[in-house]
Amino acid sequence: MAASTRTPASAIASTDTSTGAAPGRAQRSDARQNVTALIAAAKSVFAESGVEAPVRAIAERAGVGVGTLYRHFPLRSDLISAVFRAEIDACAAAATEIEAASPPGEALDRWIMRYTQFVGTKRGLAAALHSGDPAYEPLADYFSTHLAPTLERLLASARSAGDIEQEVDAVELLGAVANLCHGAGPHGGVSPRADRMVRILLAGLRAPADEL
Repeated sequence: MAASTRTPASAIASTDTSTGAAPGRAQRSDARQNVTALIAAAKSVFAESGVEAPVRAIAERAGVGVGTLYRHFPLRSDLISAVFRAEIDACAAAATEIEAASPPGEALDRWIMRYTQFVGTKRGLAAALHSGDPAYEPLADYFSTHLAPTLERLLASARSAGDIEQEVDAVELLGAVANLCHGAGPHGGVSPRADRMVRILLAGLRAPADEL
């Protein structure tokens, strides 16, 4: 499974020809379940053994055959990209639940700390993502079009509620938090020092402009 520039193939359908009342729907459902299982398995295996881990280990973790893995993800870059997109989607989706459960200022803080978890996952894929392989180029746009608008919404809500004072660009804040999280903590997570620095940064958003 070598790196390449081919387009991700996560939507490739199964070639199963089993009969049934609704074979098309069953086939698509099975394919979606396999893709979901493979992405979850790859995330775990990559975290444990790195992105060069044997594909057989990923397939076994997902409970499918190696052929099924290759059918959905012909290239290793396809699978790495799918894991990265899934993590972006999960991070963006978490904002909705957080907003529903917390006032604006607290929601901003909670989501930023959730974002640090994403940064920890991204760190595990960093070597591949920054390898220069053109297969990963679309991921930068995927990141900015999913996470930046999410943070912009949270910032606007917190500002409207009077919970923060500072004007800050969402993309710049995402980058600043990622930089603070450089260097893994226990078990690959964010280090206690990074956690503290991110919380200091968030506190700074609440300070009046004339105090900075």
